[in-house]
Amino acid sequence: MFNIGDKVSVLDEAINGVVLSVKNNEIAIETEDGFTMIFSPKELVRINNTSDLNIKTGSFNLNEIKREKEIPKPRSFVKEKKTKGEIPPPEFDLHIEKLVTNFRGMSNYDILTLQSETAKRHIEFAIRNRIPKIVFIHGVGEGVLKAELDFLLGRYENIVFQEANYQKYGLGATEVYIKQNVK
Repeated sequence: MFNIGDKVSVLDEAINGVVLSVKNNEIAIETEDGFTMIFSPKELVRINNTSDLNIKTGSFNLNEIKREKEIPKPRSFVKEKKTKGEIPPPEFDLHIEKLVTNFRGMSNYDILTLQSETAKRHIEFAIRNRIPKIVFIHGVGEGVLKAELDFLLGRYENIVFQEANYQKYGLGATEVYIKQNVK
């Protein structure tokens, strides 16, 4: 509950003040501008004095905190195993902000068309240059780009695709494997 003299701030409004009186479910405050206003307790939040904060922060051992920060923490990710000399597959980010500098005047159709044309160009390049695996980063979103990419990839006979490594990309990427014909 609030007490007379507490510094308070009004939620959802830029008003600060001091509690003048507390009666039933009404709290009268004097704002910083000198006006008296009445609010319910649900609309107010008490503001701590900075002197209270200094007392509370003084209870921490500064040397102990510094020591904790100096100790390197082990990284918590699983690294993909690669054979020596293996080149990672090329990754292509299809997010529109990665493809063009300014997309303000573009409609959703224009954006999706540009993204799918970019993906098609990269697929054709990988097939021509016998690149066995590529990764498209499409993001999660509503799944429109992923569905378009799945449709595009399904039109190729020599391509197999699946969701990319979850630990590395999350749910927002697709791995594409290009079957190479030996002639």
